[in-house]
Amino acid sequence: MAKTCNVALIGQGFMGRTHSNAYLNVAKFFTDLPMVPVMHTSYGLESENPKIFAERWGWKNAASDWKAVIRNEDIQFVDIVTPNDMHMPPAIEAMQAGKPVATEKPIAGTLADARAMAEMAKKSGVKTFVWYNYRRVPAVALAHQLVKAGKLGRIFHIRCQYLQEWGGPATPLLWRFQKKYAGSGAHGDLNAHIVDMARFVTGDEIVEVSGAIAETFIKERVIPTQGSTGGITAGAKGSAQMGKVDVDDAVIFLTRFKSGAIGSFEASRLATGYLNRNGFEIHGEKGALRFNFEDMNYLDYWDATADRKVQGWNRIMATSGENHPYVKYWWPDAHILGYEHGFVNEAADIMRVLAGEQPEVPLPDFQDAYETQRVLEAALLAAENRAAVKMSEVK
Repeated sequence: MAKTCNVALIGQGFMGRTHSNAYLNVAKFFTDLPMVPVMHTSYGLESENPKIFAERWGWKNAASDWKAVIRNEDIQFVDIVTPNDMHMPPAIEAMQAGKPVATEKPIAGTLADARAMAEMAKKSGVKTFVWYNYRRVPAVALAHQLVKAGKLGRIFHIRCQYLQEWGGPATPLLWRFQKKYAGSGAHGDLNAHIVDMARFVTGDEIVEVSGAIAETFIKERVIPTQGSTGGITAGAKGSAQMGKVDVDDAVIFLTRFKSGAIGSFEASRLATGYLNRNGFEIHGEKGALRFNFEDMNYLDYWDATADRKVQGWNRIMATSGENHPYVKYWWPDAHILGYEHGFVNEAADIMRVLAGEQPEVPLPDFQDAYETQRVLEAALLAAENRAAVKMSEVK
């Protein structure tokens, strides 16, 4: 019989819903788990009605004191889904108590916080995780496997985009537009994902960042009388008062990788026409890969070693057959998966690691996520100074 793990969720909102859904469903589908989560306690601000959230999403207890939750001897694993500025305090508290901990991405709002978290993780020796959920999309995990198997050979260049349109002028001044809460704008929110995916899929590391541009197009937004109640903007209401935006709306930058490959990264919340275009193209001497999350069940593969007469993009349905990552736990061939399934897949892998097993697809820990945070910091420095920044200069 599987062991159990009492989970505490620190935070509510959009990510609170996705994580709660994952814990609710993971043991129903991943029936071979050596450890299963018990949804013990969820924390939220009193203004967020934590009891209502807990009852709706299956948490046994509700609380409005996160320190008391973490210090509760019954809690065995702490999962943090607060705004970025509140990742470090509960994470440090959990590690000091010797409890495994996870945070949403990016690992923190600032590089200093991320460094402190990575250092404490090393000092404490507890297991840590960061929810870079797109690693758990079968098509992305398959891309990682193909590169690792040498299907692309030497990689020449990588192009990554994360484009959304929700940040138009009518969107209120939510926490994501305020540096004190978010740390950065589209950069930390979206570029964080594609930097992690590039590092994950290629197995390579960025050594230099250059050509960076950070732009804030909407300088002021209406101050909300109510924050979002569901998705990123759902339920948010504005007032007549205006407030200053002090984070980026879009950031573009170029990179060099340790292997000699070059890369480009582009993130925007004002990319009209794109709702959630999150993807990459990777080109190598033996082949190429491309992925777009708006069509997340497919991975495109070009085999440059095939006869020239039959070369072309092969469209792989990555949710067919038990050989594709995670697919055996879900539906029959081509009964496609959605956004929430990446979180369920990650919850399963976290439970495996907590039980002492190793998952098929590598999980990012605090140190891994700190490396992504260093790249984000280098891009902001490159944009500010209009000069190339070597990663060896960013500590």
